[in-house]
Amino acid sequence: MAVWAWLCVRLVDLRDEAGDVPGWVMVTVMTAGLVVALFAVFRGAIIGAVQDAISNVVSSTGG
Repeated sequence: MAVWAWLCVRLVDLRDEAGDVPGWVMVTVMTAGLVVALFAVFRGAIIGAVQDAISNVVSSTGG
């Protein structure tokens, strides 16, 4: 009987942990859209900053 009670409690816990799937989908899509929009506006600055960072790392390691 104790096993049955434990299983029922566990199933209720699992159901409560399912989360809000549509909410997470919306957050993911909005985040991806924000990243794309920022990259579209600041593409040159982002590429320049990454290239400078890589060249600084390569030059400091002697490569």
